[in-house]
Amino acid sequence: MTDSVITCDDEILSGTPVFNSTRVPIKNLIDYLEAGDSLDEFLDDFPSVSRDQAIQTLELAKEMLLTHAYANSH
Repeated sequence: MTDSVITCDDEILSGTPVFNSTRVPIKNLIDYLEAGDSLDEFLDDFPSVSRDQAIQTLELAKEMLLTHAYANSH
């Protein structure tokens, strides 16, 4: 899943993880949500990111957090 959603390339923003086929850092999505902005506001401000890309990224973050929490609880 990450191959189709997230790209890390030294030639794009010095390797910062970005949404595939864009120059939009993944961190921007997290920052928007953290600030209380909606997913729609993020997508309006970054039209090169598709709703599907954003949702897949959030799903990946959820899986990673749950895996981390589970591993640390045992």
